[in-house]
Amino acid sequence: MLVRSSRSSLLRPRLPPSQALRAISTSPIRRQVQEITRPAIDTPLSLWNFTEEENMLRETVRRFAEDVIGPKVSKMDEEEKMDPEVIQGLFDNGLMGIETSADMGGSECSFTSAIIAVEELARVDPSVAVLCDVHNTLVNTVLRLYGSKEVQEKWLPDLATKKVGSFCLSEPASGSDAFALQTTAKLDSSGDFYTLNGSKMWISNSAEADTFLVFANVDPSKGYKGITCFVMSKDMGVEIAKKEKKLGIRASSTCLLNFDDVKIPKENVVGEVGKGYKIAIEILNEGRIGIAAQMVGLAQGAFDKSLTYAYQRKQFGKPVGEFQGMGFQFADVATEIEAARLLTYNAARLKEEGRPFTKEAAMAKYFASVIAQKAAGNAIEWAGGQGFVREVGLEKYWRDSKIGAIYEGTSNIQLETIAKFLRKEYQT
Repeated sequence: MLVRSSRSSLLRPRLPPSQALRAISTSPIRRQVQEITRPAIDTPLSLWNFTEEENMLRETVRRFAEDVIGPKVSKMDEEEKMDPEVIQGLFDNGLMGIETSADMGGSECSFTSAIIAVEELARVDPSVAVLCDVHNTLVNTVLRLYGSKEVQEKWLPDLATKKVGSFCLSEPASGSDAFALQTTAKLDSSGDFYTLNGSKMWISNSAEADTFLVFANVDPSKGYKGITCFVMSKDMGVEIAKKEKKLGIRASSTCLLNFDDVKIPKENVVGEVGKGYKIAIEILNEGRIGIAAQMVGLAQGAFDKSLTYAYQRKQFGKPVGEFQGMGFQFADVATEIEAARLLTYNAARLKEEGRPFTKEAAMAKYFASVIAQKAAGNAIEWAGGQGFVREVGLEKYWRDSKIGAIYEGTSNIQLETIAKFLRKEYQT
């Protein structure tokens, strides 16, 4: 079964697109499971309630991840390179334009669909998950929300069907302090193009990408209010100066990029000149939900692999998973994975409803990254010596889990974000 029957039996029936909303649903609650304790009102459905399209997507991605990506995970990790067949499979399955409209070549699905896809990919390989996540929740979304009609028509179709996208914000001197970026884009005296100079660091997808969103300052005298977002193709002058060798997510490329007197037409500005900082803030809030989904999927993948082994491996005459001490550990981690998953789904649905979600996204990313490390670390110990060897693949989950506390906002940045909201709520 690709979806647990106990949950799929509670899913809402198929609804027309106009009614498939995430706010309070008027769908009747099925009563065969237990007594309904709030019969006088329309009870909102649980966070495990999905549209038929979202369930179908989960099944499709899970099958693709297990059948196509699974056999390639070890080799991609060892070679530190994404298999081109995997990337093509993402495009073929409509996973590189999940929210992009159908007339632009996309799948025209919900934001929650993108989160589900990232989660399911990460169960098998978090490296593939982050490629899909950055491409969808950062690159595509920036162009969909802020690009002009002309920009969208030029760039989104290829991003949905054949070209990988990369999001270029971080620099050697601007990590958590992203607005300290030093890359400049000076408008030519003709007014027709900008000249881009500078470097970007820790850029995901950059080795595979053909399309790049680059943040640069058009007027450093204005500080962060000079930051502007540009879209460009690799052949316009993107130089990959160095590919990083990393602890984890090795198949996902992370590179240092140089831009030397690169000419960018003024038509390639995304959004308004000088408003790039707003784009970055808003899009990273959304992107953090995607990283939370990646960490949830990673934790579940490690958990599934280790428990399968624990209930097969026998010591003292019975499977090691049947010992009470092991069972308690399993229960503890399973509970925390589910809590992280629900935080993630909640943030995704708040975002879809157009409601504030910044605090909830920070909570989801922070907690999911903590639980991913815990689940992956425990999974190694539960499998004993087999967990420690590279052939089994459990140690890879742990290596991959470390990045969750670092990229798209460190854990300390997430905690500071949450604390700011608490100060606003409780200070008088």
